[in-house]
Amino acid sequence: MLQTPEQRISSLNLALPKISKPAGNLLGFKVDRGLVYVSGQLPLEDGVVKYTGRAGDAVSQEMAYEAAKLAALNVISQLSLATDGNLSRIQELVKVSGFVACTPEFTNIPAVVNGASDLFVEVFGESGAHARFAVGVAALPRGVPVEVEVIARLRD
Repeated sequence: MLQTPEQRISSLNLALPKISKPAGNLLGFKVDRGLVYVSGQLPLEDGVVKYTGRAGDAVSQEMAYEAAKLAALNVISQLSLATDGNLSRIQELVKVSGFVACTPEFTNIPAVVNGASDLFVEVFGESGAHARFAVGVAALPRGVPVEVEVIARLRD
């Protein structure tokens, strides 16, 4: 029997973070015509920033990878809210957008965003495979090194 996404999360010794209210006049996610648009998620642990700084400076590539993984876990928490706690309702991840706060010399941006992509595939299997972009930026909200947003398709 295939594992559910929730069982995979548990088998990875992970837990979905508690979601805090977005800081601003926006929603954590929006469902429209069978697609779930998840707003940019930060590497927060139950609403508290866990990582700060820029890749290539105070944050190593490995640490930024872990920050991307945590941001992705927050995305999955939003998807869980959007599916009333049943992540099996996610048919597929369509698009992942990854932003990495980094120094101008740091160019291994895709390797950082792999932290999110790798977790999505671990949790959702083939349904977690997605199109993606990864871009370096000068700064991100709250001084975090990574922000991840997702578009997912719901099952009919």
